[in-house]
Amino acid sequence: MISLLAKLFIKDNTNTSAPEVRKAYGVLCGSVGIALNILLFAGKFLAGLLSGSIAITADAFNNLSDAGSSLITLVGFQMAGQKPDPHHPFGHGRIEYLSGLFVSVAILIMAFELVRSSIHKILHPQPVSFSRLTILILLISIAVKLYMAYYNKSISKKIDSAAMNATATDSLSDTLATTVVLIASVTAHFTGLTIDGYCGVLVGLFIFYAGYCAAKDTISPLLGQPPHPDFVKAVEKIVMSYEHVIGIHDMVVHDYGPGRVMISLHAEVPADGNLLVLHDMIDNIEHHLHNELQCEAVIHMDPVITDDEQTNHLKQAIAELLKNNYPEVCFHDFRLVKGPTHTNIIFDIVVPFAYKESDESIAGFLTEAIHNMNESYCAVIQVDKAYTGNAL
Repeated sequence: MISLLAKLFIKDNTNTSAPEVRKAYGVLCGSVGIALNILLFAGKFLAGLLSGSIAITADAFNNLSDAGSSLITLVGFQMAGQKPDPHHPFGHGRIEYLSGLFVSVAILIMAFELVRSSIHKILHPQPVSFSRLTILILLISIAVKLYMAYYNKSISKKIDSAAMNATATDSLSDTLATTVVLIASVTAHFTGLTIDGYCGVLVGLFIFYAGYCAAKDTISPLLGQPPHPDFVKAVEKIVMSYEHVIGIHDMVVHDYGPGRVMISLHAEVPADGNLLVLHDMIDNIEHHLHNELQCEAVIHMDPVITDDEQTNHLKQAIAELLKNNYPEVCFHDFRLVKGPTHTNIIFDIVVPFAYKESDESIAGFLTEAIHNMNESYCAVIQVDKAYTGNAL
């Protein structure tokens, strides 16, 4: 159904990297979610009244809260799709993350209330009636929620949306929760065991876990998580495809919301190259990144000496030292400054976060090893961190 509606109402629906297409998908899925959840609420609320089941009634109000969550998601996508303005020059894309966070909070509150009412039901149990209508409504609810989990997950992958992925997780947890409620109703009818309250607690815990997962997925990009490895590899592939680029490092990715990404990086180029030619190449790379990955790029040129035998020899020696002792650490900006009494060996090393060895011990090891090569060598080492999650 979602695919059909997308073809009917979303122009250029296959171009999911475009902000307006992402916005349209978010609004469409939010609208469908509101409609389906309201229908489920009405059906389950009726089933809860007929059966006297607190678990079914609580599950009904959970669906009502899901309708509210879908509304928040819809409004979030609508606001996130606004164009940049003087007060928000990088756009409003992070509102999508905020809407996902609001949904997570609503889920957690509902979970707490459900557990509280279920504990009261355990302490003061009441008989639960059984009817074919109740069972039919619950089975339909399970089927609908499975479908909602499927299409939300599918769309979240298509448009790379943490908010949609959280909605999919919530729908799947609702499926499990309703299954537990169904088991409680059938058990009470055939065995006389009143496990309604206990099942309500289980449902509440399912919902709480869904809220926790949703919150984690939306808070991480707000706090500044590393970019996806596939995006980093795509940037590296494009930059390194140009003839005069020797290497890249110090890449930083700034995420202002889906489809609103800015990157900065250093590109190593031959020091003896033509400055105007190299500058034109850098401009072309920035345009290439914008057109293919929909990101704004700022590239700094780092001149690298490639024809000095001593520099190349020392560079290879340090590369071997790191490979044999600290294989996850790399280096860049390597250069020599020669003097009458000593030679400074200047370079930066990139150490991953939470690495097994401290920055000081790695720099100390390299300083000593370089000095042992020649007493006139003095290492000048700057320690950097990998902001992309790898050595770039």
